[in-house]
Amino acid sequence: MGQLATVDSTKSSRNPIWGIALLLVAAASGCQVSVGGQTLPSPWYHKDDVQYYAPGPKFKLQKEASAQAEYAAEAKRQ
Repeated sequence: MGQLATVDSTKSSRNPIWGIALLLVAAASGCQVSVGGQTLPSPWYHKDDVQYYAPGPKFKLQKEASAQAEYAAEAKRQ
């Protein structure tokens, strides 16, 4: 009981080093960031697989419009 507990100085100096290392890893991870309302891409955006969706018809209700026109023409004939 007569001995005083000593503080290990290497443990107390190791914490800031791990904090800095964690900060550097997080900064280099390449996540998207939002700056001034803009979503900026990661540094590896050119390696992403881009999903392409072919453009569809400009008028999306063409079948319905054709069916209604055919029904109106049928009603005029009768």
